[in-house]
Amino acid sequence: MTGFYGWGVSLAAIPVWAQSGRDATLPAAQSLPDELARALKNKQPLIVMVSLDGCVFCRQARQSHLSPMARAGTTIVQVDMRNNQPVLDFLGKLTTHDQLTRQWKVSITPTLLFFGPGGKEVAERMEGAYLPDFYGPYLDERMAQGRKAL
Repeated sequence: MTGFYGWGVSLAAIPVWAQSGRDATLPAAQSLPDELARALKNKQPLIVMVSLDGCVFCRQARQSHLSPMARAGTTIVQVDMRNNQPVLDFLGKLTTHDQLTRQWKVSITPTLLFFGPGGKEVAERMEGAYLPDFYGPYLDERMAQGRKAL
C-alpha cells in the first residue's frame, strides 16, 4: 500500500488537515506480554503505534482512528521513538521504547504494528500517514488480517 507521500499531496495542506480537534492520547507501552494477553483475550491483535513527539500525522491517526478504537475496547499502546521510557519486551526483558523501535526496524512515524501470539506480527504494517479518507479502510483491513491469523 502506498503511504501519504506516495499520493503526491502538497505538504502545504498538512497543517490544516492535522490540526482539527484536541490531541488524543494512547497509553504508553509498559509490559508488552500483559498488553498482548489483554488483546488476545478479546480475540484481537495488539496494536502498537510507533510515534514521534511532535509528529502531526501521529496526532491525526490517534485522534481520528486509534483513540476511538481504544475507547471501544481495542488494545492499543504507543511506543515513542527516541524515548528512553522503560518497557518489557515480548520476552519479558526490560528495554526502552527507542530500543524497541530499532529492534523492529521502524524508521517512519506513525507506524502501526499488529501483534499476535508469541509477539509475532500478524498483519502488514501501516507505515507513514495515509490520506484521511483511506486510513480507516486500511486499518480495518489490517485488523481483519490480524484477527484471521489468530
